[in-house]
Amino acid sequence: MTPPLRIALYQGPAGVPASAADSLAALDDAARRAAAAGAGLLVTAEMYLTGYAIGDAVADRAETADGPCARRVSEIAAEHRIAIAYGYPERAGDAVFNSVRLTGPDGATLAGYRKTHLFGDFETAHFTPGDTAVVQADLGGLTVGLLICYDVEFPETVRAHALAGTDLLVVPTALMRPFEFVPLTLVPARAYESQLYVAYANRCGAEGEFHFTGFSCLAGPDGTVRARAGTGQDLVLGDADPALLAASREELPYLRDRRPELYGRLT
Repeated sequence: MTPPLRIALYQGPAGVPASAADSLAALDDAARRAAAAGAGLLVTAEMYLTGYAIGDAVADRAETADGPCARRVSEIAAEHRIAIAYGYPERAGDAVFNSVRLTGPDGATLAGYRKTHLFGDFETAHFTPGDTAVVQADLGGLTVGLLICYDVEFPETVRAHALAGTDLLVVPTALMRPFEFVPLTLVPARAYESQLYVAYANRCGAEGEFHFTGFSCLAGPDGTVRARAGTGQDLVLGDADPALLAASREELPYLRDRRPELYGRLT
């Protein structure tokens, strides 16, 4: 049986970083601590490299998927032998996407995903929505899928991942008040109803007009929360156990007992 994958959720640092170099330095430290604690994957928040509340600076601070920040993250991952999922604004031609990149423990790129469901005036004004619903990679014997923040609030996106075989759904997020119910209630429910793990890494503290809730969590397919951060800067760890996942899917066969012929009008 595939051994459990230990996941570290990095909630912080609070506030908008002065530069990408500051974000990368904090990431290096978090990766070192997470690896020392036995983690095989470090997950950071949405727009981790730049901060979320950067307004019109989004276009100026966006980088290509293989830009200098990506190369530095690859060095950090390889140095500490830990996979890293991080959020950033991605430039692709004339478009800017709200993206997450998954880098393997050898520094190689495993996957990249562009947020498909944009939230609020800020995001719709500054980003182009992605057009690929399910992006996956293999990590430690688990099929890892990627979403970003608001995406996970749509049951269809999580179910699409479940039907495609995702075991662990990684979700960098920037959830602000007053939506605390999302990490406290909705994310564990998503994990339970679609029978997968959800690693949800949030921002914390105030940035401009936004105040982020924190409460990053790792939710399991049995509906339990395996790790939970508070409201401030934090690094929490929990295990995604394939044995528990297999047992839960056997006991709670939601995917097997579906009747898709009844749901056609949903799409």
